[in-house]
Amino acid sequence: MKTCVSSARLAVLPLALAAAFPVFSQTSSGAQLRETVVTATRTAQPIGDVVADVTIIDRDTIERSGVVGIADLLARVPGIEIKRNGGVGNSTDVYIRGGDTKHTAVLIDGVRIDSQSTSGGVSWNAIPLSQIDRIEVVRGPSSAVYGSDAVAGVIQIFTKRGENGFFPAVNLGYGTHGTRRTDLSVSGAAGAVDYSFGVNEELSKGFNVRPIPGQNIDRDGYSSTSGNARVGLQFNSAHRLEASLLDSTTNAQYDSGLTRDYRLINKLRTESTQWLAQWSPQYQMKVALSRAADSSEDVIPATYARTRIETALWQNNFQFDRHALSAALEQRQDTFDYTGTPRVSRGKSQSATALGYGWSNTAHTIQLNARRDDDSEFGSKGTGSAAYAFALTPQWRVSASTGTAFRVPTLYQRFTIYGTPTLRPELGHSTELGLRYSQGSTQFGVTAYRNRVSDLLNFQTGSGPCPNGALTVALASRGCYVNIARAQYKGITFTAAHKLGVVNVRGSLDVQNPKDLDTGRQLPRRARQHGTLGGDFYAGTWLLGLDAQFSGKRFDTATANSVVLGGYTLINLHASTALARDWSLVLRLDNVSDKDYATAAGYKTAGQTGYVGVKWAPR
Repeated sequence: MKTCVSSARLAVLPLALAAAFPVFSQTSSGAQLRETVVTATRTAQPIGDVVADVTIIDRDTIERSGVVGIADLLARVPGIEIKRNGGVGNSTDVYIRGGDTKHTAVLIDGVRIDSQSTSGGVSWNAIPLSQIDRIEVVRGPSSAVYGSDAVAGVIQIFTKRGENGFFPAVNLGYGTHGTRRTDLSVSGAAGAVDYSFGVNEELSKGFNVRPIPGQNIDRDGYSSTSGNARVGLQFNSAHRLEASLLDSTTNAQYDSGLTRDYRLINKLRTESTQWLAQWSPQYQMKVALSRAADSSEDVIPATYARTRIETALWQNNFQFDRHALSAALEQRQDTFDYTGTPRVSRGKSQSATALGYGWSNTAHTIQLNARRDDDSEFGSKGTGSAAYAFALTPQWRVSASTGTAFRVPTLYQRFTIYGTPTLRPELGHSTELGLRYSQGSTQFGVTAYRNRVSDLLNFQTGSGPCPNGALTVALASRGCYVNIARAQYKGITFTAAHKLGVVNVRGSLDVQNPKDLDTGRQLPRRARQHGTLGGDFYAGTWLLGLDAQFSGKRFDTATANSVVLGGYTLINLHASTALARDWSLVLRLDNVSDKDYATAAGYKTAGQTGYVGVKWAPR
């Protein structure tokens, strides 16, 4: 195994950075203070008025990064870790503050996406990064705003919106493992109509993701095609109608034996229509109808699972001087079709009422939210949150928050051969304290949190036969989904940014203890320490940058904490420049030292990889 700078030595660098100069989280830089954030309360707010722990990733950052998968981009965000079974097209999990991947609510242009298959959560490998204009990450439970799933946080993805003019763009890229990328897009606005359209194709020959005995030694590649459309009609200054569509298909090879044709086909489609009305300076209304379909098909063996979520939202926002009120009614309908044994075709629904109140002045900010969900399977569930921030000085701010959250079991967990119909919802309660500093280009943040989850759902090996598996005991006896665990996600996140001469320096460090409270063992595939350190500067027309990611050891399972996944440090380099008028170049070299590491036992990750991209975008 190749060696590089030790994780332990590199892990202290963000703390040394913070000690050298007091700085604030990247989430509240001077430029971002003028931005608005939608995700924290579902209402547009200046980021300076947001108490929640938020990170914004804009389009420029996405393009300069040169990364292909959205999970690789999120792995550079404070508080986030990823797990992947191989390459970009393979199964991927995203952990916010040590929470399970299913404990993050994800939306695309306001459309809720999720899966009722297996343990739930989002098919991250099916989300096309090329279609994304902006990402907002909210760390901390948000069920009082979004209902089920938002136990650890919320990630909202926005596609591009057209602006005045006509803007075509072509983006071509090539990388290691025969990776090819083609993006075509056009956006603009004329009169009352604005529009944005894009298509993308990615292909990769891949690499052997399971280099272990008994597995096929071929290369496991993937192909991905996607398209998006977003059209808006501004009737007048007070009324806007908007529609959006995103469609993506990923076909990825994986190893599950000696056969060469194991492939998983993921499809994701989102559709939405919304009407925005500013009835008066004090009253704004939004009505939104949306649909999301997530499907996965295993070619060998031939199985198919499809989740469809249909949502109707009526939201009302009131602004009176420094007081902000919100009231929303939301209806969600989930349907699930599964061709396994036994075949499952079922549905469920949730109806919700949500209220919010915010108040702020020069020194004080208050945010209160309450929500009640009526679930067709589990009855009523209420959640709430309260947050307060106090500006000690114009530069220093302290904050505190508390909130409750929940997630209902998936239909797969309840009604397939491994299911238990009597499963209960997972319940969470979180507290958080924060300290932030911002002065010009210098920012610093520290956030301490504790999130406890009861009735955590796990797949318990050897617990069968399951209630739904009486006719197929041989399979069902392997294990069942059960409410057996209590978990605690506890930790501290440090973030820092500073302009040191011509170099913009940034870093983050997460020290956490995600553990099973019943056994005391560390939860699987999450490290006790992880973080990032990076910097960039201009040399003539070139923007040159370095990013380092480091992670401590983790365990592959929570059963005995016996299979150890070693810690690692990755060094990534990137560069970009304008080649000529309307032409730009992006270069990237990831894992410079060719570090051999794994985030899941038995699955190899990419070694040293390079990428070069050329973009034509006349302005």
